[in-house]
Amino acid sequence: MDCRPGCGACCIALSISSPIPGMPGGKPTGVRCIHLTDDNKCALYGDPSRPKVCIDFKPEPEFCGSDREEAMRIFESLEK
Repeated sequence: MDCRPGCGACCIALSISSPIPGMPGGKPTGVRCIHLTDDNKCALYGDPSRPKVCIDFKPEPEFCGSDREEAMRIFESLEK
């Protein structure tokens, strides 16, 4: 599965405990990553400073669902 254009659910709903450029303490659950653009794309995509956890995350139907709203619900349930 490829990332759904304009989704960004994983960059909002999930927490990231490792440092991110500009977010040295990581990113809390439900907080929009500062590198998520207005059209929900990663501004660090392809950049060597992109965190390993983000590089290693691969979209899968069981997590990403059929649309952005379903992905948000799935990710939020995982974080609880």
